[in-house]
Amino acid sequence: MTNTTTISQTDSVQKLALVLGATGGVGSAMAAKLSSRGYQVRAMHRDAGAQAKKMPQYEWVNGDAMARADVLAAAKGVELIVHAVNPPGYRNWGTLVLPMIENTIVAAKASGARILMPGTVYNFGPETFANVTEDSPQRPQSFKGKIRVQLEERLEAATHEGTQVILVRTGDYFGPGAESSWFSQVMIKPGAPVTKITSPSDPGVGHQWAYLPDVAETMMQLVERSEDLPTFARFHMEGVWDADGMQLSESIRRVTGRPSLRTRRFPWWLLYLGAPFIAFFRELLEMRYLWRQPLHMRNDKLVAFLGAEPHTPLDQAMRETLRGLGCLEASASSDPVTAAKGKGRAAVTA
Repeated sequence: MTNTTTISQTDSVQKLALVLGATGGVGSAMAAKLSSRGYQVRAMHRDAGAQAKKMPQYEWVNGDAMARADVLAAAKGVELIVHAVNPPGYRNWGTLVLPMIENTIVAAKASGARILMPGTVYNFGPETFANVTEDSPQRPQSFKGKIRVQLEERLEAATHEGTQVILVRTGDYFGPGAESSWFSQVMIKPGAPVTKITSPSDPGVGHQWAYLPDVAETMMQLVERSEDLPTFARFHMEGVWDADGMQLSESIRRVTGRPSLRTRRFPWWLLYLGAPFIAFFRELLEMRYLWRQPLHMRNDKLVAFLGAEPHTPLDQAMRETLRGLGCLEASASSDPVTAAKGKGRAAVTA
């Protein structure tokens, strides 16, 4: 049932989750996953009516994550709040990120809900890259990393007052709905067949990626076993470990059937030239270190708890990603035999 003005009075009958950021990558993946697992999904948006027409399977309520009264009203009766809202792109983290999490914490306390949130690798500095665990020292070298540390500190403080928090750190996203990601904004061009691949990584440097449907499934399994978790539960996903920075490129070649696609290096020098004048370039450059040194988060703790990490085969994940981003030509085959043949050709030409 879609509702853009008032909140249903029958919420207590069905498990109810509030998803903040339901139109974004993680938020949309989690909303779909929760709905498929029997939850009623409530989503908040500044233009709830327009979103309700696009996704009528959810209950949409008007509101802004920066307005505490809106978040409190939207969270009434929920048992889970998915905090997947972020400033668009890399902008305005300093003024938006912490106030939004404070509003979510207050709403969770008022409703008795647990908080589920995606985490990032920004918390860690290069000195921990060789062996990053959930409890590794957090000494970020970027502005965004420092904000992420503060955010997690506020979440942990909330757990001392009775609010359960589940935090899942991952690598960079790819997948259907990952329009605002390094993959879709740098590696390929959405909305058109792939004609070139651009890699932000230095040659031979590994990088960690996370396929959005796998992230959502991992989070869902943790929510379903939340009674077995501590009040503050932090996990790392391994996701897709691209050991030499070329595995995603090779998968793109196989899936598109274009083994001759070249991988070009991202022109970081252009950002350096523009950084004195463009704040967005400066913010991107703060993340440069993550493409110069391999950061590999291990998932031992997650596997010990769940038994296995949900994992979609890379070519299948890549096919769904490119299809979702409008990059897969109609002639591109999804037949496993054709894909296998393409894999052999790519191995020769890569």
